[in-house]
Formats: sequence, structure tokens, C-alpha cells
Amino acid sequence: MNAIIKPDSINDPVEKGIAAYLDEIIALRHDFHQYPELAFQEHRTSKRIASLLSDWGYEVATGIAGTGVVATLKRGEGSRSLGIRADMDALPIEETTRVDYASSNPGVMHACGHDGHTSILLAAARYLAESGNFSGTLRLIFQPAEEIGAGARKMLSEGLFDRFPVDAVFGLHNWPGVPEGQFGFVVGPAMASVDQALIRIVGKGGHGAEPHRAVDPVLASASFITALQSVVSRNIDPQDMAVATVGSIHAGSASNVIPESVELKLTMRAFSETVRVKLQERIPALARAQAESFGAEADVSYRLGFPALVNHADETDFAREVAVQALGPAALAANFRPRTASEDFAFMLEAKPGSYLFVGNGDSAPLHSAQYDFNDAIIAPAARYWVRLAETFLADDNR
Repeated sequence: MNAIIKPDSINDPVEKGIAAYLDEIIALRHDFHQYPELAFQEHRTSKRIASLLSDWGYEVATGIAGTGVVATLKRGEGSRSLGIRADMDALPIEETTRVDYASSNPGVMHACGHDGHTSILLAAARYLAESGNFSGTLRLIFQPAEEIGAGARKMLSEGLFDRFPVDAVFGLHNWPGVPEGQFGFVVGPAMASVDQALIRIVGKGGHGAEPHRAVDPVLASASFITALQSVVSRNIDPQDMAVATVGSIHAGSASNVIPESVELKLTMRAFSETVRVKLQERIPALARAQAESFGAEADVSYRLGFPALVNHADETDFAREVAVQALGPAALAANFRPRTASEDFAFMLEAKPGSYLFVGNGDSAPLHSAQYDFNDAIIAPAARYWVRLAETFLADDNR
């Protein structure tokens, strides 16, 4: 982790301003990490966020989608409005990091860095309130329940952008494995859609010593699992991306009993809606056909999650240029590619132009790992980036 640079050694006013209170922001991040809250339960977190923003002079609205917070700051006569979003919720994972600020909530931890995303935006919020040079309306959106794919959709259904209009909306996510503090930008699909399927293959139970008297759903399931990858390799254009993964299989409990049924849970990912629809068509059909070929039946429940996150070209080009101007060309991650993970910010980008960007978390444990921790060294450059993006988007000459 990089050493904290002292304010008196810094020439850039934004960097210097953020450095003056960076220790407070890091302590705040550790507090969020120590007291993680699951989706739609972010009561303590949102209360702290709202209190700080109110103290800094923002007009704060709470209770949006239950625990969501929107803070508004207006300056000058500019007519443009900008939204920046951070997520707040944690995951149902038992933390094993052993840091001194590790989760005090058993079975819950910030394993995806939402504590860091929130802290980055709060660091930028404070600077913009105290010293921001812009003309227009700034709206900071603190969203609940990203991890279950419900928070963005619920905020939108409750009139987020009707109540708090924006001309564009931006968000970011830390990414392990990308060099610390480097930024990644993708035009077009940047993160995959996510859907789930629950497949129950029903046969006829029997004694393991007399399989001819039973209809073996385990064998039918094994055949389906093998055939499943033919959907990706033979039904999807090789130039398109598709993922179909069986993450859970549950059958019987005894070695000498053929069970009545097998339950499988799948996740599907895609970058295009065409591929997403094709997966939705082919996987249930394949499950039923494979089951029938063994004399079994397949009950399929296919649940749509959320769409691919598609960045708008103009806003992404703008966001990339801000990074170059604010942090220098070296701040750009080389050959950054779309991610097959998913993100419900996709719904906000369906509603408004904008872009979702990535900032390197360095050499850390992967996201959703019990060993993961957000890298405090990226708070300052990421907060500085948000400040520059806001000031550039809401500049006087953009009125």
C-alpha cells in the first residue's frame, strides 16, 4: 500500500484538499467495513452517510428504496445535472482477513469493496462541498442492495430520476488484479447480464443394486451437464460471449439409493440481449430433452436477473479523457476488457446516458473472497477523479 502523501508536499489543489482529511476517510472506511450490513439492511451505513452529507451542506433525501440516500448540491447558474453512484451493501460471507477492523457482524462482510466505493464518493463529496468549482447540480446516489440485483431497480421504480433528474450518471468498481489506482474504461458492454435457472430432474427412486427398476435422475443430470456446454459451443456465435455454469447439484444422501430427483442451480452470463435470449430458449429445452431421453422429466424455473451493463460511447470517452487530464496517461489500465461479472448499475444506464468504470485494487484477494479487503491507497486518486469529473461535466462553459 502506498504511503499517504502529506498535504504540504502536494501542488494539485484537489489532491491537497483530499489529503488534508484522508485519514478521516480511511477511518470511516474501516468503520463501514467493521459494521457491514446486507442488502436493504444498510440502516447504520445510510444514517452515517446522510449525517455527513448534511453536515457538509448537501440537501439530503433518505428512505429511497428503503435505505438509499440521494444528496444534492447546487452551485451557480449552470443547467446541467450530474449523478454519481456508489453502492453500500455487504455480502453473507464469514470474513477471514484478521485485519483489526474486520467484520463484527458474524457471517457478513464487505467482500466486494462497497465500503470503499462509499468512502471514495464521500471523500469527493466533502471536497466538492468545501471547494468545488462547478456550475450546475450535483447528485450523489448511495444505493442499497446491489449484491442481490434489486437496489438500482427499486430506486428507479420509486422515481429516482424523476425526483432527482440528471443528464448523465456515472459509477465505479474496484477490481483486484488491475494495478493499484489505474482506471479501466470500456465502451459498450462492460459487464455481463446475469440470469439463473433452477432445474429439477425427476425420475423414479429405487435401490442402487437394482437400477433397472428405477429411472435414474442422476444419470440424466450428468448427461444434461455435459450437453449444456454444447449450447455455448454450438448455439452461440463464436464471436459472442456466453457462460453457462452449474454451481450447485443436490441429489440423494445414501450411496445405495437412487434418488427420486436431482436439483441443479445454474447461472448464465452474456454481453448481448440476443445471446441472453438464446440461452433462455435453449437451456430449458435441452434439460427437458435430456431428461426425456432417460425416461425422466425436467421442471425448469428460469429467472431473469439483470441485463448487460452497456456503457454509452460519448460518456465513456468523456470519462476516459477526465482520467488522462486529472491523473495522467499512466493512470489508464492497459488493454482493459469487459468483465463477465454483473452489476445492477446496468438499469441506471438503461434509464440515463453514462458510464461505469473500474479502478485497480492492486494485488488483493478476489472479489467475494473471505480474504478480500479494499485497498485504502486507491481512495485518494479515485476521489480526486470524481471531483475532476464533476467539475468538468458541470463546468461554466457547459451551461
